[in-house]
Amino acid sequence: MSDLATTMTVLEPYPGLYAYYDGRIPGKRLHSKDKNWLDDGAYSLGIATYALVDGAEAILYDSHATLDHARAIRTHLEGLGVMTMRLVLSHWHTDHIAGNAIFADCEIIANRLTARTMLENIKALARKTPPINPVVMPNRLFENEMTLTLGSRTIRLMQFDIHSADGTVLFLPEEGLLLAGDTLEDTVTYVSEPEHIAAHIAELTRLKTLPIRHILPDHGAREKIAAGGYAPSLIDANRSYLERLLASAKDPALDAVSLRDFVADDIVQGRIIYFEPYEEVHRSNIAAVRKAMSADQPKAD
Repeated sequence: MSDLATTMTVLEPYPGLYAYYDGRIPGKRLHSKDKNWLDDGAYSLGIATYALVDGAEAILYDSHATLDHARAIRTHLEGLGVMTMRLVLSHWHTDHIAGNAIFADCEIIANRLTARTMLENIKALARKTPPINPVVMPNRLFENEMTLTLGSRTIRLMQFDIHSADGTVLFLPEEGLLLAGDTLEDTVTYVSEPEHIAAHIAELTRLKTLPIRHILPDHGAREKIAAGGYAPSLIDANRSYLERLLASAKDPALDAVSLRDFVADDIVQGRIIYFEPYEEVHRSNIAAVRKAMSADQPKAD
């Protein structure tokens, strides 16, 4: 069996903070030529997971999209002299928990909703293409917020209902650094729970109240992550996208508007970078929001 992590690169945007980035490679697929969540979601859009390292300890943020990636991450950390690892899950989606089994002997931390949703979907995850099997569950749970320490660093784990109701971000207050998971994306957020879009918008407003200076998302441009991440204006761009999508989704004219044109102002202002594969994400978002709106309409007598 081939090693699926051969194209993964290790970045160090800040001292002691590593980003394990893969994807956004034209023409390259990992699993198969047929449509699947790994090639047509995580890998095509680019995916990063992170590790904070202090001496012999590390805190990881997500276990990456395959067991091979997780194995490569663990090997890298052990090569740095890390002996104790704690894994924090950003949310329950496939490309963030697929490598959990490699860290089964470690503390795996998640909010209670992530654990409950994983358990509720354990059979569905095993039927995915490619499958998540076994699904290794978190073994330490929190509600709303938890604080961890790593050396001199304070790390706040905070739950936000953005992208998915069980989202967890990592905020490092001394550095003003946010590890955002899927709560923020570049070019635009993927609407996985359209029925919660109003809550997502409100939660993005709450997220903006944190004293954030730099943002490292799980899906973004390799060069931006390597250079230290995005400005707080990424929050504004993601919130504006959702607000405008919600306001205009019913308009048939939206079908003729490309993503590039829909978010043109944010591109010009440098808040986001246009990446063509997100055009398909945008079309999926429109369809999902319209379907949710239709379901909310009262039925005629």
